[in-house]
Amino acid sequence: MSKNAISNSVIRRLPRYYRFLGELQTNGYVRISSRELAEKMGLTASQIRQDFNCFGEFGQQGYGYNVSALREEISKILGLDEIMPMILIGAGNLGRAVASHIDFQNKGFELVGIFDASPEIIGKKIGSLEILNISELESFCTENKPVGAILCIPQIEAAKETDRLIELGIKAFWNFTHYDIRSDYKNVAVENVHLGDSLTTLSYQLKAIND
Repeated sequence: MSKNAISNSVIRRLPRYYRFLGELQTNGYVRISSRELAEKMGLTASQIRQDFNCFGEFGQQGYGYNVSALREEISKILGLDEIMPMILIGAGNLGRAVASHIDFQNKGFELVGIFDASPEIIGKKIGSLEILNISELESFCTENKPVGAILCIPQIEAAKETDRLIELGIKAFWNFTHYDIRSDYKNVAVENVHLGDSLTTLSYQLKAIND
């Protein structure tokens, strides 16, 4: 099946499969059936089989799935077998939290540069990386060739910096702003993170329980 034909809902379940299979490995599981995996994940066995069939035949009739082999295949599908360089734009509170607490290498990326425009924080460090002046972006990208960028800047700045970053070869954005990158640029990968939307969804779920 063509990657373009695979639904977004299937793609969004892949990281969850990867995480659950890792937990199973840690707990000593060698193999697992689709029914057992479904029970643990709150899905149906047929849904799991359909999801995996989008990418090939991973299980064996009467045996189930080899946990280690299946996790490795999902890792390849997700692109986690290659580490791609990524930069962070915006080293305020949110940017610092992202840079400090995300395990980038286990997610397929390596954070190689952090940039900001504020003189108060330029030159300081987050972990082992020094916060660089945003004016150094062109020279840094020419030398290090990052392919991904994390945007933790105000929406009004995001449009300008996105155009600049794409010209410098950035092909993927982890976007914490409210700027809609996809509406202006069609040939880039974008993952939007709206923390407020997530909290609003929690409010809805709580209301549904109380009603």
